[in-house]
Amino acid sequence: MENLTADRIAQIYQRYSGGGSLDVAFQERFGAKLDEETLNESHQIVLVAAELDDATERIIQYLNDRDIAINVLFFQVFQHGPDQFLSRAWLIDPGETQANVATAAKRTGEKEPWNGEFYVSFGGESSRSWEDARKYGYISAGGGSWYSQTLKLLSPDDRVWVKIPGTGYVGVGRVIEPVQAVNDFKVMTPTGERPCLEVLKTADRLRERAADPEKAEHFVRVQWLDTVAEDKAFNEVGLFGNQNTVCQPTTPKWRHTVERLKQQFPKWDKQ
Repeated sequence: MENLTADRIAQIYQRYSGGGSLDVAFQERFGAKLDEETLNESHQIVLVAAELDDATERIIQYLNDRDIAINVLFFQVFQHGPDQFLSRAWLIDPGETQANVATAAKRTGEKEPWNGEFYVSFGGESSRSWEDARKYGYISAGGGSWYSQTLKLLSPDDRVWVKIPGTGYVGVGRVIEPVQAVNDFKVMTPTGERPCLEVLKTADRLRERAADPEKAEHFVRVQWLDTVAEDKAFNEVGLFGNQNTVCQPTTPKWRHTVERLKQQFPKWDKQ
């Protein structure tokens, strides 16, 4: 899987979907454009089992502690009259293994100490609005735990550099509050604080999956330091990109990217 190219992945999807388009399906499922540059860049290993022996559990914990994204999903089936129930439980908090995916650089590439700057990928207009994010002060992700889990990496006062996939970098800000679910998140309006589901342009779409813990949108409140409209996004060859919503890149490409972004967003360090 690690060696599959973007065109090969598209061919596999087309074959098993009966001729469907991977780009179109990805946009419909996640509400964001598929970034070919970062496609197949990060992986997780998930073992599904009814039980494990102690030695295997120790091996998995050892690998996870060393930034290998591996986890176990345990399942049990219960019979109650004519009905069957399936329960599941993770060996390791899935947010922890997702963080390992987000922070790890490609094993074959150069690595250097993390510079303390967070990268954020902010989805496109169909599922979330950058105009709203600028106006009300937040970043968000949803559609699956793969996208929302990494928001837990952020803590108050962290600095985030935001990129819209396929468009470019649109802003820099400081985190104010930890992650909140869509049903709990409120925004300030001229008439006072109101639930985001009553205010945001994409509220109808967000409301459809608000009751699903797996797919619900999650928000992190941000104080914007410097931003531009989506049509003014900054992009050029050589800038860092990643499919994870939040990550702590340890590649020289990220250091170069931040240096360039500081020139484009001169208010990046304002108090």
